[in-house]
Amino acid sequence: MAKKRMKKKSSKFGRKKKCRFCANPNLEISYKSERMLQRYVSDRGKIVARRVTGNCAKHQRMVANSIKVARFLALVPYVREHYR
Repeated sequence: MAKKRMKKKSSKFGRKKKCRFCANPNLEISYKSERMLQRYVSDRGKIVARRVTGNCAKHQRMVANSIKVARFLALVPYVREHYR
């Protein structure tokens, strides 16, 4: 029997992103730092996914919790802009 050759899948993705917080331990994740949290919120107000931001699981959870606290305290809006 002839063996079929399988095509090797080409990788469409570049290098894996590094977690900012693991690379620089001096960065603090806090609900008080609004500017840093805005980076992790999309234009629709959703929390940006881990695969997009490059955060590790531990720090992504901390960022998500900080965003939720900041939203509750009205430091970060639930929805950024009015859209239709």
